Amino acid sequence: MPRRILPFLLSVTVILLSRPLLALDLSGLSDEEKGLAIVKEADRRDLGWHDMKARSEMILRNRQGQESHRITHSQALEVEGDGDKTLIVFDAPRDVNGTAFLSYSHALTPDEQWIYLPALKRIKRISSKNKSGPFMGSEFAYEDISSQEVKKYTYKFLKEEKIGDVDTYVVEQYPAYKNSGYTRLITWIHKTEFYPVKVEFYDRKNKHLKTLTYHDYKQYLNQYWRPGRMEMKNHITGKTTTLLWKSYAFRTGLTEKDFDKNSLKRAR
Repeated sequence: MPRRILPFLLSVTVILLSRPLLALDLSGLSDEEKGLAIVKEADRRDLGWHDMKARSEMILRNRQGQESHRITHSQALEVEGDGDKTLIVFDAPRDVNGTAFLSYSHALTPDEQWIYLPALKRIKRISSKNKSGPFMGSEFAYEDISSQEVKKYTYKFLKEEKIGDVDTYVVEQYPAYKNSGYTRLITWIHKTEFYPVKVEFYDRKNKHLKTLTYHDYKQYLNQYWRPGRMEMKNHITGKTTTLLWKSYAFRTGLTEKDFDKNSLKRAR
């Protein structure tokens, strides 16, 4: 599973290295070994971007099709030997302007997450037991808003499958995190570029809860593939969240100081 669900997260981007691509040799491996090998290859390609900025529009739709729109800007920092750091700031509408969310992802320990609420002028830490809750009323959960480190899951290769004209590997993954809101995820990964095409999320009762699809990928700096649109559908409520991404910028000079807790209050 690629490390990011949003593209800063930006949750789910993969680097296409400039060197010639070689087919992944899965011969002689068990399904568990195949799944891990695919995910490790995707993770290996997702290295070296250092930092990134982007802007997005979040479109929330209820079952009746009524919409509300939110505008954000976000940034991410690649952390060697650990999960990435991400900061999301809401610019509009007025009632959420200045709300900021900070996430430190980790491979083996619970992610650390905080949200700044300007109306209360306080920073609230998100409990490690509450990561399955909805992020800002969207169909993305707090646990979706973090880099998906390889060691957060165990894996099993299911099959190869064509989606449209795209050949994919289909990999099932099981959260190691005991408070996860999911029993498993099924991910369709592009067979040559190794970016995600689709993810299905299954809840604690093993019922198909949500589906995330990725669209309009573009390559940046001759290396980095990013989706222009992400669609998350909740099959239980009928609600959907669309994320429209633009203005990607890489290696902008961000440092650890841009991701401390004080950055939540000064983020604009």
